[in-house]
Amino acid sequence: MSGNRGVVYLEPGKVEIQNIADPKFEDPRGNRIDHAVILKIVSTNICGSDQHMVRGRTTAPSGLVLGHEITGEVIEKGPDVEMLEVGDLVSVPFNVACGRCRTCRHGDTGVCLTVNEGRAGGAYGYVDMGGWIGGQAGYVMVPYADFNLLKFPDRDRAMSKIRDLTMLTDILPTGFHGALNAGVGVGSTVYVAGAGPVGLAAAASARLLGAAVVMIGDFNPARLEHAKKVGFEPIDLASHDRLGDLVEAVIGVPEVDGAIDAVGFEAVGHGGGEQPAIVLNQMMEVTRAAGSIGVPGLYVTEDPGAHEQAAKTGNLSLRLGLGWAKSHSFHTGQTPVLKYNRQLMMALLHDRLPIADIVNAKVISLDEAPAAYQQFDEGVAAKFVIDPHGMIPA
Repeated sequence: MSGNRGVVYLEPGKVEIQNIADPKFEDPRGNRIDHAVILKIVSTNICGSDQHMVRGRTTAPSGLVLGHEITGEVIEKGPDVEMLEVGDLVSVPFNVACGRCRTCRHGDTGVCLTVNEGRAGGAYGYVDMGGWIGGQAGYVMVPYADFNLLKFPDRDRAMSKIRDLTMLTDILPTGFHGALNAGVGVGSTVYVAGAGPVGLAAAASARLLGAAVVMIGDFNPARLEHAKKVGFEPIDLASHDRLGDLVEAVIGVPEVDGAIDAVGFEAVGHGGGEQPAIVLNQMMEVTRAAGSIGVPGLYVTEDPGAHEQAAKTGNLSLRLGLGWAKSHSFHTGQTPVLKYNRQLMMALLHDRLPIADIVNAKVISLDEAPAAYQQFDEGVAAKFVIDPHGMIPA
């Protein structure tokens, strides 16, 4: 292993490919760790959460190596790793989790208490998430490997489906988590806000869980066209300012059983300006009494680029009284990927969920990543999968 390169955030709107250090068996504080492995990256995806940082909407520092959606091959392992071998092909949950603390032992790996000195929860290549180096690179170190990593049972079969399996690191479990938390089940009517990759993954998960109708709302015509192409009901938010009327035009009533916010804090309203609480408020308007709202979309504690002063510290103009009056259930936070990734892996391996086609996966080289970030920021209807070593079959 030598000549590691990675996608590095420099300043708002700018990333570049740089030579970076080879990964070491060390935590972010420089302490030796023996429970880790070194991976050769097979695939690593660009996520909407990465885009928030690249837009300058977080306190991400210059020089941050990006990338929390990682699939790779074990090429080295520490002496405490017992369940994995060199050559294994594995999926990496974006959560860095110890497996030992109170929250991990309860299954809430998105808020591990030990991998981040600043707050609960850790992630690779992400602001305020513990300083773990990201995986949009050639190689990366993964700690607590026996606990965190999901080994694919058959390498050749996995490589033949790698465009699907690469989604197990984040967006598919995140979408599934949002659908479960929205109470989706057989015969449900569901509204998903946002036709980006996470919204499409949430819609696909709702369909897998038995939803009768899945609607996806967005302002982006290309994304709505793609959502319709893969079998969902597109809701053109530019066509009307009352979401309930748009829902009623599809299912005959202005409310749904469950709603999923896959947009987050950079939401925009009809005038084109940002309204960071608008999606959550719309969710409460269209979700039936005693219904549930899943919120996999990202909300932050600090947003230096916010258009509203209160939103700079995560304060939103939320119509909570409406949700309270309708007895809504809300569920927020980082997805605990380990709760879902094995079951979803089986669904992918057995052709139950063509997630790569649903999110329109586009494989690119590492050198193409900066241009892909620009295209993603412009709203292209695609999910970019980086192939740093040319290992993904055409």
